[in-house]
Amino acid sequence: MDFVAQIETQASLMRSAVVKAGRDAEVPSCPGWTVLDLVRHQAAVHSWAAKAVVAPAEAGPPEFPKPPQDFDEVLAWWDTELAVLLERLRETSADSPAWTFDGSKRASFWPRRQAHETSIHRLDAELATGHDVPTLLFDSEFAADGIDEFLTVMVPRQLQRGRVIEGTGRLVVHAADAGRTWEVQLTKGEPPVVTPAHDSAIDSDATLAGTADAIYRKLWGRPSHAIVSGDESLLAALPRP
Repeated sequence: MDFVAQIETQASLMRSAVVKAGRDAEVPSCPGWTVLDLVRHQAAVHSWAAKAVVAPAEAGPPEFPKPPQDFDEVLAWWDTELAVLLERLRETSADSPAWTFDGSKRASFWPRRQAHETSIHRLDAELATGHDVPTLLFDSEFAADGIDEFLTVMVPRQLQRGRVIEGTGRLVVHAADAGRTWEVQLTKGEPPVVTPAHDSAIDSDATLAGTADAIYRKLWGRPSHAIVSGDESLLAALPRP
């Protein structure tokens, strides 16, 4: 999967949406944020990730930048920082040492992470326009990868930050159109154990089912048509960024 191409595509679509929505439009999926806040956040993350790609693996995280406050200025700054990120991702070997927060310490971490970061915020920007957002915004393969990244990378990231699992039970996540199923064993106070499952009918305490796109959105707390059955508290127990 070409994650760098995904970053470029999703960022372009996001930029178009934020310009359409306008700087002061509310972002319904990010309560308290305006489009300006959304753009400043995404631009800063792209700038920060560009530094991380070339940071020594044993170094601490790069300093998080402070983007401009003016809407036009931050759009221009984002254009520049995004270009730097894309160039570094394309020129840096996947096996090159780099600072990461998942323990891999390889530059290959960043294309995937930024592809999903940008895609979710592209969805936020689309929602801010006030227009209907297509039910299938992301293709099944990419969305399924986003589900996997959320469960195996982003949930552990929140545990690193001091969040804890507040439920115990087995959650099955089934994306039928992608042909993928995950079994998530939750134990209160412990890291979740995530494994591929080959049977969507596996005994579970809760099931999250739907298209990969819908599940991807649901896990990130965005509007979704995914269906939750069983103990819904298990899904709520997954800490979100």
